This record gives sequence, structure tokens and C-alpha cells, in this order.
Amino acid sequence: MNGTSILLIAIIIIGLIAIFYAISYNQIVIYKTKIEKAEGDIDEALRKKYDAIARLNVLIKKVVTKKDYLKEYIDLKEKRISNYELDRKLTEAVNTINEVKNDYSELDTKEFNKELKTINLLNEELTSSKNYYNKNTSELNTLIRKFPTNIVAKIHRYAIKPFFDGKNMQDAVTDDFKL
Repeated sequence: MNGTSILLIAIIIIGLIAIFYAISYNQIVIYKTKIEKAEGDIDEALRKKYDAIARLNVLIKKVVTKKDYLKEYIDLKEKRISNYELDRKLTEAVNTINEVKNDYSELDTKEFNKELKTINLLNEELTSSKNYYNKNTSELNTLIRKFPTNIVAKIHRYAIKPFFDGKNMQDAVTDDFKL
């Protein structure tokens, strides 16, 4: 083998490594982009759900003046909590709203029911977005753990991403399941 052949082989090997690197990096970036889109969709749906709950709170206060059933949930706006915790708290608020509606027949109005329907539609949107988020998170985590894309992930300091529910499937905690 002469020097030209060795140089040509080296260029081909470097070229193949560069192609592999670009493909692996693009795969990771595609999943990260999908996850970010899902996070944005979840965030927007949670804001809309919060706003609908706030509007229902106004309607409830018109009928029920002795007790502020939703104060704890309306005050969530002042707190910095994760989208997962916000989702859980807003679900609790909706359950409280349904209980109050059952106790006060005066709340069975067209406006009140319209807001409840909006919340139900937002819940469907949230379920879809959370499933999309978790599916793409699973795919990204697989790429990050799998050779040879794990090398590219380490170079760019990409770490395993938790699922929407906040569980880290990679840690040693086995009782982190929450109802």
C-alpha cells in the first residue's frame, strides 16, 4: 500500500464517521424538537384549563358566598410548580367543581356547562399531548442509551429525560408511582 491509498482510506473512514455522527445527531434533535412541541402544547392547554377554572370560580362565587371552594387552586398562579403538579392540581379543582355543582342546582346553567365542556375538551387535548410527549421521550431515551448514538449524546451532554409524570425510570426508586 502506498501513501495515497492510506490517505484515501483515512478520508473514507473520516467521511463515514462524519455521516454517522450527522445522522445520529439529527435523530436526537428530531426527538428533542417533538418533545419541546409537546411541552408547549401541554403548557398552553394547562393555561387554558386554569383560565376556565377561574371563570367557573367566578360563577360559583355568585351562587356560593359562604365558602371559597377553589381558593387553593386559583392561588396556584402565584406558585412555581411543574406542569405535572399543575395538571394534578387542576384535575383536583375540576373534581371539586363537579362536587359543588352537584350540591348547588343553581349552577346548572348554560354558561357553567359550557365551561365544563371546554375543560373536557382540554383534558382530551392534554391526554393526547402527554401521550405524544411520553412516546417521544421514550424514543429519545432509547437513542441516548443505545450504542453508537449514546456517544453523540454524551458529546452534546444530552441526558435521559423523565416522562411527563415526573418518574425517572432509570433511578433506583421503585415506589415513585403516584395515584
